[in-house]
Amino acid sequence: MQYEGQSDGTVGKALDVLEMVAAAKVPIRFSELLMTCSFPKATLYRFLQTLTHQGMLNFDKELGTYSLGMRLVRLAHTAWAQSSLAPIARPFLDALARETGETIHLAQMDQGQVLYVDKRNAVRPVEMFSSAGKVGPAYCTGVGKAMLAYLPAEALQAAIARQSFHRFTETTLDSTAKLRAELSEIRRVGHAFDREEHEAGIICCAAPILSRNGRPIGALSITSTTAQSNLVALAQFAETLKSTAAQIAAAAENWRFPEPI
Repeated sequence: MQYEGQSDGTVGKALDVLEMVAAAKVPIRFSELLMTCSFPKATLYRFLQTLTHQGMLNFDKELGTYSLGMRLVRLAHTAWAQSSLAPIARPFLDALARETGETIHLAQMDQGQVLYVDKRNAVRPVEMFSSAGKVGPAYCTGVGKAMLAYLPAEALQAAIARQSFHRFTETTLDSTAKLRAELSEIRRVGHAFDREEHEAGIICCAAPILSRNGRPIGALSITSTTAQSNLVALAQFAETLKSTAAQIAAAAENWRFPEPI
């Protein structure tokens, strides 16, 4: 994931290196990192050494590979507790999953994209892209559109500028105009749909989790497949979904979350 200003200064460049190691998803060698980055060899080596000394990376001397360090794991756990809705929302997700029997997603927005922070599998689980920790597009997912619809104008403009509008399926919204029209409808009815826009066969109904001042701090969705359900059936859960979202918002009232852009 690319952050604005990520490459500004030494800290930004070090974070770039950290992101590259994380993106590999498996321990990676120096030579492999060097092939994928624009840093000179000496610069890359210096950043890797610093990150390793600080415990942010781990270096396996036998294999000659770098992987994420335990200090980063500790920081991630702390961030999860301080900045994620997941711990607060857990009982509400459990209850919603029991009531509907469908897949439940909890998401927040990060730099204009969707960060899935928790998930409950359906009674009949289905393989799909989304899982806790994954990042997905906002413009073609139910949770993403539910959050975008309630962003203030300036924040919405910044978030829309970060959308790729890649056409994943025949129903993907592929332009700013189409997205803005859909967001207007979402604000009117209070919930959003994913009409197989990100993955063929995957549909959902989603609702924003709004702070007292109406700012989206997250979103909640009920997800199924076209083989097992349809949008009309999912829409019947819309009020339950919005009620659950309101309960999560109330429980999170005294927490301060990062801005969702």
